[in-house]
Amino acid sequence: MQGNIDKLLEIMTRLRDPENGCPWDVEQNFTSIAPYTIEEAYEVDEAIRENDMEALCDELGDLLLQVVFHAEMAREAGHFDFNDVVDSISEKMVRRHPHVFADLKIKDADQQNKAWEIQKASERAAQAGKNKTAPSALDGVAMALPALMRAEKIQKRAARVGFDWRETGPVIEKIAEELAEIDDARSGSDGGNNNLRMECGDLLFSCVNLIRHLAVDAETALRDSNAKFENRFRHLESIARTEDKQIGEMDLEQLDQIWRRVKAAE
Repeated sequence: MQGNIDKLLEIMTRLRDPENGCPWDVEQNFTSIAPYTIEEAYEVDEAIRENDMEALCDELGDLLLQVVFHAEMAREAGHFDFNDVVDSISEKMVRRHPHVFADLKIKDADQQNKAWEIQKASERAAQAGKNKTAPSALDGVAMALPALMRAEKIQKRAARVGFDWRETGPVIEKIAEELAEIDDARSGSDGGNNNLRMECGDLLFSCVNLIRHLAVDAETALRDSNAKFENRFRHLESIARTEDKQIGEMDLEQLDQIWRRVKAAE
C-alpha cells in the first residue's frame, strides 16, 4: 500500500516539475483545481448509484488524485504535505470514535450520531475561538455545497438547537404562504423581479424543510426525479421519431398524449 501511494505522489511531483513537468499541471492552483475535485466527487456518486464497481474503482482513483494534487501544491508552498493530510484525518477519526479507540460505551447508531455531533460542535467552538468569532450552530456548513444540500444542512443545524417545527402541518402552511407571496410578486404588486427571485428561493427552502420533516433526502429525491423525467422525455422523443413527428411542431396536447403513453408503459 505504502509503495503505491509513494508512486502516485512521485508521479504528481514530476507532473508539477517546473522544468520537465506537464505545462497544464504546472500552471494549476488551488482555485483552478477545485472544480475538478467537486466534479470527481459527483462521478464517484454516479458510479455508486449505478452500482458499477469497475467505474467506482476508477472514479475513486480520480478523486484520490485530486487530494494528491492539492497536497502537492500545498507542499510546494510550504503549508503541509500528503502525510500531514493523512495524519490529520487519522487523528480526527480516533478523536471522534472514543467508543472504538478509547473506553466510551455507545449502545447504538443513534447514540453514536449524537456523540458525533457533540464532538463536532466542540470542534467548531474551538475553531471559532481561534478565529476570535462567536460560535454559531451553522458554523462549518460549506458555502460550496449545492444549494439544495446546503439548505437541508442549515435546517438540520437549526433544528438541533430547537429552531424547528415539531410537525409537518405548519411546514405545509408555510409553503402555501410562500406560494401566495410568489403570486403577489409575479403580479407586480410586491417588488418586481428581484423580489420574485427571493420569494422563489423561499419557496424552495420551505419545500426542502417539508422533505426533511418527511425524513427524505432532498438532494437524492430531486436527482431521482431528474433521472425519471430524463428517461421519460427520451422515450417520448423516441416515440415521436418512430411516428415521423417533430416534437417542436407538435402542440402540447399531442405531447401530453405521448407522455401518458410513456408513463403507462413503465
